[in-house]
Amino acid sequence: MAKNKHRWKIQLGATIATNPFFLHFFQGKISRGGLKGVCVPGLNCYSCPAAAASCPIGAVQAVIGSSKFHFAYYVVGILILVGVLLGRVVCGFLCPFGWFQELLHKIPTKKFSTKRFHILTYLKYVILVLFVVVLPMTVVNEVGMGDPFFCKYICPAGILEGGIPLSMVDGSIRASLGGLFTWKSCILLGVVVLAVFFYRPFCKWLCPLEAFYGLFNKVSVYRLQVNGDKCTACGACSRVCKMDVEVFRTPNHAECIRCGDCIATCPHQAITKVFSLKNTIGKKESVS
Repeated sequence: MAKNKHRWKIQLGATIATNPFFLHFFQGKISRGGLKGVCVPGLNCYSCPAAAASCPIGAVQAVIGSSKFHFAYYVVGILILVGVLLGRVVCGFLCPFGWFQELLHKIPTKKFSTKRFHILTYLKYVILVLFVVVLPMTVVNEVGMGDPFFCKYICPAGILEGGIPLSMVDGSIRASLGGLFTWKSCILLGVVVLAVFFYRPFCKWLCPLEAFYGLFNKVSVYRLQVNGDKCTACGACSRVCKMDVEVFRTPNHAECIRCGDCIATCPHQAITKVFSLKNTIGKKESVS
């Protein structure tokens, strides 16, 4: 099974660049520098002691849930720009929590396909609309502020990167832990266990950021192209795809994370990466 052997190096570099303040883990403090006003492209908790910048999902909810709500032009604008340029390249190369799941999946044990659970891939779109937008906007307290529902009640990256490290160092935080911490710890445990047996389950089924980027896969500047003259529809690319995409039919499917395994696997070199503003009119991008 051919793979993109160098992708992990970019994933490691992106994780370090996103979380450079390692000593903060031992000090139990959160960086509050000027970069916290900037969002990283991947899912990475604002409360992670090592984090240099903010999580885009958390930032969107913070604005939506504000008593002085106005559209999060800056954050959404950045997300749209990244989506238009890269699509889900972010998921495959730049997201620390995505890489965390991949590392868990390397634990030697029997692996299972997620194809039979394909219907669950739509759940992340429900979470994007309901927990990231609708609930923070409509369920508010007496002063008109809404909770960051996804971050507070679902996000396993927050408990892994922020809740657990901070509680291990700070006694006052440990003393205040309650049912919510237990609930989110159970979600994290579930994701960890599932990731050992299934490839990137949180990304496929629950991540609202991946749902957002997936909307741009078919129109992004970076995309995949299948040469219909070379492709024999042998299915080698589909068999190697852990995101359950039939690459030779839909190379820019919303679930594709651009990992490059299909390119490395194709025996006819029929799949190529394209980074261009030009439309591919007249070129065969897929084989039906």
